[in-house]
Amino acid sequence: MEVFLGVPAADGIGIGTAFVIPDPVKRAIPQHHIQIEELNKEWTRFEVAVQTVIQVLSENLDALPKTEENKIQREVYETYILMLEDPVFNKEVKTYFEKELFNIEYTVQFKSEEYATRLRKSGNDYLAERAQDITDVFGRVLDEMLDIHPFDINAVPDGSVILATSLSSADTIILSKRKIAGLGLSEGGVSSHVVILARNYDIPTVVGLEKIVKKVTSGETVIVDGKAAEILSSPDKHTIDSYKEKIREEYKRKQELKAFLDKPAVTKDGTKFNLYANIGTPEEADIAVAEGADGIGLFRTEFLFMSQNDSAINAAARSVSEETQFQAYKHVLETMGDKPVTIRTLDAGGDKLINSVDIPAFEEKNPLMGLRAVRLSLAYPNVLKTQLKALFRAGLYGNLKIMLPLITSVEQVTQCLEIINQAKDELDYDKIPYKNKIPVGIMIETAAAAITSDCLADVSDFFSLGTNDLTQYTLGIDRENPHVSDLYNEFNLAVLRLIQTTFSNAEKAGIPLSVCGEMAGRQDSVMVLAGMGIRNLSMSPKLISSTKELLSRFTIQELEAISNKHINKF
Repeated sequence: MEVFLGVPAADGIGIGTAFVIPDPVKRAIPQHHIQIEELNKEWTRFEVAVQTVIQVLSENLDALPKTEENKIQREVYETYILMLEDPVFNKEVKTYFEKELFNIEYTVQFKSEEYATRLRKSGNDYLAERAQDITDVFGRVLDEMLDIHPFDINAVPDGSVILATSLSSADTIILSKRKIAGLGLSEGGVSSHVVILARNYDIPTVVGLEKIVKKVTSGETVIVDGKAAEILSSPDKHTIDSYKEKIREEYKRKQELKAFLDKPAVTKDGTKFNLYANIGTPEEADIAVAEGADGIGLFRTEFLFMSQNDSAINAAARSVSEETQFQAYKHVLETMGDKPVTIRTLDAGGDKLINSVDIPAFEEKNPLMGLRAVRLSLAYPNVLKTQLKALFRAGLYGNLKIMLPLITSVEQVTQCLEIINQAKDELDYDKIPYKNKIPVGIMIETAAAAITSDCLADVSDFFSLGTNDLTQYTLGIDRENPHVSDLYNEFNLAVLRLIQTTFSNAEKAGIPLSVCGEMAGRQDSVMVLAGMGIRNLSMSPKLISSTKELLSRFTIQELEAISNKHINKF
């Protein structure tokens, strides 16, 4: 047995079979001329690769039952096969190949991108979607010719303990539906978005595990202890039995907490709290209801954008349509009924990368300080406007609030409000029904926003404290960087005083304030926030019952005493 120590990320214990995910390989296409006598050999390579991809797609198609649930996926496979068998396009590729004598990989990439560009410029939405299919399916052919075999996350069997250097948020969403026993990563911080998703889906997780993918092989029995931050490979029977007992104790504790499911969140002396759920996918709204949430305090819509795209490193960029977004938001609102639902506009960029055809790919030396969140939305206002139109349409189906991320100035809010008016004008012009009056609030997640929260309160209907970013920006620490993650401390006096300043200014302005960062779900920080006077907390749905139980054990006076010790320390 070997023990690997990491950083605790998501509590719980899991026992399963190790499944090691290889690091992705980025496609690099060479460009050079070939000799005329190489033409036949290279063209045969292309034809063989095409037939191999067709065979794989056909097998995937045959494996999908002909049900309504699989209709869209079946149509994708069928479209891909038709594209690969298209004699007109193949003739066009061969003509260019024989004329220019560029190597076959470059020829296929050039002609497929040229064809895709023509479709994108056609002005037809359907053809624009097919452009993305062209790029994607011939990308598969290129990977076959270059002997690149991207990992298929759908191949992970149930009951696995996933070990990887890193994992995308989109992959985590897929894995959450596969009854994964645990997750171990070399990279990623305790407040990374992959870890946040793992907590939401109750997946025991440890991060900061150096070189674990090279030391553990797929098929080994592995134990993940999220609380102790340990991963044990090839444990003996005695160790397995002792951890099974711990799992039984965990289960018993969860059963006891069910007594709080239908109870309000109140302190021992009767002070009421609102406990909301943080979600990243529409399906998580069902979890929020099951866990007794008072509403949704944060719907991270970037995960919707991520899950609509293939997470493979070489995948084609796609867009997320207004209709797709509308249906997702409508589902959440209908699921929650009259309870409030706060949906955050796209918070992409930085550590949350989306592969969107609507936003050009770009590299930044310091992405966390760069074009991300509301800055990205204002740089590409049509993406924001599309999302806002979907949100205002969905507003008819529930109690919606719209939240703008990473606001640092009044001017940014004003610009967003102007785009909101434009979105409404377009809906009016097209005679599409929508809810006109929806509260629009902002995230306070920088020192700039906290310090000027008195000014921002004049243009905001509510505040939500994003303590994850507030902490990393205030302390100047990348929360995903394992080399400095030990310096990431939400109890730093500067962070606490910024929270207190924001709460005080919200109270003076008479606008609601909640906390939706990870700080709202940790028992030690819940006591400090409650002692400050904060009564609205939004957290992973799975933490709601334990937070109710915690609050029931204290009076407000006791919580205030705990909070004062942290805020007034020197």
